Amino acid sequence: MFIKTVASILLVVATSHLHAASEEKLNPTRMQAATTKDVVKMLMNRHYRDLNFDDNLSNAFLDKYLESLDPARMYFLAGDVAGFDKYRDSFDDDFKSGKLTTGFEIYRIFQKRMKSRLKKVVSILENPQTKFDFTIDESIEIDRENSPWPITMGEADELWRKRIKLSILNQKLSDKEVPKAIDTLTKRYKNQLKRIEQQSNVDVYEALINSLTLLYDPHTNYFSPRTSENFNISMSLSLEGIGAVLQSEDEHTKVVRLVHGGPAFKQGELKPADKIIGVGQGAKGEIVPVVGWRLDEVVDKIRGKKNSIVRLEVISGDEEVLKTISIVRDKVNLEDQAAKKDILEIKSGNKTHKIGVIDIPAFYINFKEARSGNRNYRSTTRDVKKLVMELMEENVTGIVLDLRDNGGGSLQEATQLTDLFINQGPVVQIRQSDGKVSRSNRAYSRALYNGPLVVMINRLSASASEIFAGAIQDYQRGLVVGSQSFGKGTVQLLSRLPEGELKLTESKFYRVSGDSTQHRGVIPDILFPELVDHEEVGESTYDTALPWDQIHPASHRRFFNFKPFISELTEKHKKRSILDPDFKHLLAQIELSNINKDRKYISLKEETRINEKNDLEKKSLALENTRRKSKNLEPYKTFEAFKDAKEKEDEEERNNNSGLSKQIDLENDALLREAGNILVDFSALFGQGNERVADIKKISNSKAKAH
Repeated sequence: MFIKTVASILLVVATSHLHAASEEKLNPTRMQAATTKDVVKMLMNRHYRDLNFDDNLSNAFLDKYLESLDPARMYFLAGDVAGFDKYRDSFDDDFKSGKLTTGFEIYRIFQKRMKSRLKKVVSILENPQTKFDFTIDESIEIDRENSPWPITMGEADELWRKRIKLSILNQKLSDKEVPKAIDTLTKRYKNQLKRIEQQSNVDVYEALINSLTLLYDPHTNYFSPRTSENFNISMSLSLEGIGAVLQSEDEHTKVVRLVHGGPAFKQGELKPADKIIGVGQGAKGEIVPVVGWRLDEVVDKIRGKKNSIVRLEVISGDEEVLKTISIVRDKVNLEDQAAKKDILEIKSGNKTHKIGVIDIPAFYINFKEARSGNRNYRSTTRDVKKLVMELMEENVTGIVLDLRDNGGGSLQEATQLTDLFINQGPVVQIRQSDGKVSRSNRAYSRALYNGPLVVMINRLSASASEIFAGAIQDYQRGLVVGSQSFGKGTVQLLSRLPEGELKLTESKFYRVSGDSTQHRGVIPDILFPELVDHEEVGESTYDTALPWDQIHPASHRRFFNFKPFISELTEKHKKRSILDPDFKHLLAQIELSNINKDRKYISLKEETRINEKNDLEKKSLALENTRRKSKNLEPYKTFEAFKDAKEKEDEEERNNNSGLSKQIDLENDALLREAGNILVDFSALFGQGNERVADIKKISNSKAKAH
């Protein structure tokens, strides 16, 4: 799956000008030529990946550039692509000298093909004689990334006929009348046509150079002055937003993750891997199609004032389910991302254990307050330290640290948080592109808490979360449970260019064990099931992601040797999960979601699609009712009753969390409950009865006072 632009934008909603129409010709400027020379020098001399800037890279660039322009292979013809082959070995020399004419010429041909195609599509849609027959048994290829380019215009016309039919059928199945669906689609393509006609040399240059930078890794990106402004806005927590990290994929804007505590996270309907296809203003404003728009244009459309409503039309799954989501814009504050605690009660035999739970949504710090000398500034470590001490006062058996969905943040905070749970020693190693390794991020104090510890992670735990979880695992300080983490183990720095900026990958994170966190992420000691598709979300989904590797381990101590007990703990976990209705339901949901995962084609026959939809609803209802019966709850009679109840439940949850960060769900979070059970087992295996736990708490309390 090709990622057109992987510079993730954190949607912070502040008023911003729209990109104005430009009358500049699609020709490169002298400033862009100078910028290109600097980009090449930085890539060759400073990037972590050592690539030869030669004919092989030139060949790879042409393929990447064509994919970035036409990922579904719907605009270029095979003859166009064959005509570009004469340039295959010249791009490396061109870029070194700042020559951009060939890249711009290819773009002009693409623009010509796209304008011609969009005009033809609009003409077809506006023709009252155009009819769509949804009774014909035909299908369309879902992903054309590796399919051949159409040879003739007639072949391309047939591809587009099916593509238009699919879009209308999807809307029809989402309860839109065909005339309304045609009208929506017509506006979508007119908008795309308008934007292609407005494009300037800035747009061409950004697409061209990012096709080069992406050969090095997905996080090395060129930012034009306009994109740079958006990126800088996205880094500020003080501005208003919906709190979503997005990326462009093909013609769509895809959700990568949600900011914990942000408006979209609280609202609860927008999910990772959803594709935004339309944006509307207010509760009743017209939804404007944004398929084919640049990422910065979509961001501009979603921006607005605090307390105003933005409506997103999104596709969930493989273009079968359309839904409209209303989100109230708001600030993404530190308070919304603050760590919080609760106590989970776990019964084991005749005893009830109190398990402390600390949810850590992000690694945050109020740098402004800290630098001003305010002793009460907020940070992850300061907040968690307070929560840990409160839990110790309540005599908990152990603590579960929940890092699920934690996308990272401050490296300093990840290091200092680790310091609360281990004694002196390195936390993470950072290797530069020249091979030099730094181990300066260390724990300097004695551990605040020495009791039983479990860390929860999932696919959306990234960066700083992986550093913390990796350190806890390497020191064997606690058990890591959950699913494989994201795998973002690289460090980027921004450098100014004659025009714009370059975000360049200059170093990689390594655990104290010497293992990289890149690509592979952290593998839990005990694996949990997860609904997030690892083939859709995670570093490994990027085709140019830097590989996993190892360096020399850093000298560090180990707290326990619990590896011989992992198999026993895992076996106990499996026996429980087999009997847990919620766990069984989660596994069944995953199995159901994987049914159509590998299919290559989607039907354009309405009856077939309706039957597929009914079958899916029937299976979903059966799964839910199996869960409800196991919990002695009344089963739903129809799927509609199940759907209405779920919507009501979600609405109540949104109302309860209004103005607050999402609360810890002790009752319904099956994975959290199981993490508590594992912690109890973990304690028992080490002979930590009442006396041993009491001893640990005495030691921990004495250290807390000295910490």
